[in-house]
Amino acid sequence: MRAVALSLAVLAATALLQAVVFVATASVALFADLIHNAGDALTAIPLAFAFIVGSDRAERWAGYAVVGAILVSASVAGIEAVRRLVHPEHLDHLGALALAGVIGFAGNELAARVRLRSGRRINSAALIADGQHARVDGFVSLGVVVAAAAVAVGLPRADPIVGLAITALILRITLQAWRTIRTGHAH
Repeated sequence: MRAVALSLAVLAATALLQAVVFVATASVALFADLIHNAGDALTAIPLAFAFIVGSDRAERWAGYAVVGAILVSASVAGIEAVRRLVHPEHLDHLGALALAGVIGFAGNELAARVRLRSGRRINSAALIADGQHARVDGFVSLGVVVAAAAVAVGLPRADPIVGLAITALILRITLQAWRTIRTGHAH
């Protein structure tokens, strides 16, 4: 429960900081990362419920809820990225945008370490899947830094392209997490 609560706090703070930057930049790459980080923070709720109930079945269903949250976030991010490819928008505050990507990386890595350590200690497939997901998300957050740099050098469509790339990675993570929950052990 401590691992779930701590990772919830870390990812919620990460999403909040990214939301502040999103309001200033309107970056679709950051939007995708923000939605995903906020969704990841919310996955702590079904995990906490499963651990309180203390049953393998509840934990498995919590894992499925995690996978569902990941899938929803990918859908929202993908739709917005396509919309921005069709209707591009100018980005400002590129330094803040890059910083938001670094914040996303740091927050996800911290959450991953907490979840993986605890998941391995208590042999929880759902917590391990969530930890693996957070670890990959840290690297996904660095895509926001790439988008900011590309826009800075004159490639304005890089932002929605990175948003689509983040969406593709989120879908890959969804499949990996589903496999982990379905089989009951981390791959």
